[in-house]
Amino acid sequence: MNTIFARGMSRATELTRSGRLGEATALIQSLLKPTAQPGSRDPDLRSEDDGTILIEGSFTRMGETTAPQAATRSDPPAAGSFSRPRRTGLRETLDTIAAGGMPRRGEVTPRPVDVPEGARFLSLSHHGTGRRDYRLYVPARQPARPMPLIVMLHGCTQSPEDFAIGTGMNALAEEFGCLVAWPAQPQGANAQKCWNWYRPEDQGKGRGEPALIAGIVADILRDHPADPDRVYAAGLSAGGAAAAILGASYPETFAAVGIHSGLPAGGARDVPSAFAAMRGGSRGNARAVTVPAIVFHGLADTTVHPGNGEAVVAQALRARSDLSRVCTSGVSDGGHTYRQTRHEDVSGRSIAEHWEIDGAGHAWAGGQAGGSYTDPKGPDASREMLRFFLQHRRL
Repeated sequence: MNTIFARGMSRATELTRSGRLGEATALIQSLLKPTAQPGSRDPDLRSEDDGTILIEGSFTRMGETTAPQAATRSDPPAAGSFSRPRRTGLRETLDTIAAGGMPRRGEVTPRPVDVPEGARFLSLSHHGTGRRDYRLYVPARQPARPMPLIVMLHGCTQSPEDFAIGTGMNALAEEFGCLVAWPAQPQGANAQKCWNWYRPEDQGKGRGEPALIAGIVADILRDHPADPDRVYAAGLSAGGAAAAILGASYPETFAAVGIHSGLPAGGARDVPSAFAAMRGGSRGNARAVTVPAIVFHGLADTTVHPGNGEAVVAQALRARSDLSRVCTSGVSDGGHTYRQTRHEDVSGRSIAEHWEIDGAGHAWAGGQAGGSYTDPKGPDASREMLRFFLQHRRL
């Protein structure tokens, strides 16, 4: 994306967020006109006389878990692999920009969350530099000692309840004796309820959304029997990117993080660079994820490029040169082949893991069909994340 186009899209973003869609429409159309200066157009974007923007590339409808052809690390999906481009109206494009660069999808009304007898699924709020509502699962079977706490960050358009149903993490918390927090991103913070992982003000310690999530953790540690040395964060898509940021910004709070179909810390700085990172991958910035990290990514994901998963693992390994690499492969119960790469210390403890799933799209692996963005074919990301987390305590 060249400088002229990037600056124009940045200005269009500002106009869109301020509600001046007419001006934003005119600006984008001018950027896409054939009479623009040579080299000033993104090669994957072009417009027709009816004002429709054509985006060349491979796409998956939201909710699908497979692509027309599975991709592998050695044979990634090629741009333009579909014979016909997807036709995207300009207003839809502006809605997507306003949403923070994530695909638009209708609201989901999930079925009620099942809570076993004796357990509680509390509705709480954190009030600090801002406010965030969250749900907290408290298991019926509580161990005598303080419990691990897992913070689960939903993806765009999702809710805590939808994400809880889809991942099944509450049932695992009941099995292993854990607390699970489910922060809610309101539409007032992002039109599609995405965590704002691409904004500089939401990428560091002591400010923005990372500070709000850390504040939720502090509230739970104060009011509930949670172990401060066993706090973990995991998320899907935009929530996965937010979890990576927490792993870089709050190593004194989080003992490990899990990133599913997400992006590295510092993977973008604004909406145009967020689009670029999602489409082609990003290395992130120099701030490494300094806590152990487990990464899941479908190799047929056409929403967030699988290269972003590799970048998260690279961030987690940046400060470690003492680890052994162990590679295994397998087939999930649902038929997905996968590759698991573990980076282990001398004791055999996994410090970073990378799960690459053939044929899987932008969805939580092994998730429940009652939630959105799930792929029940597996492997079971929730169980594997919890297994990984419970190896680690805050140093």
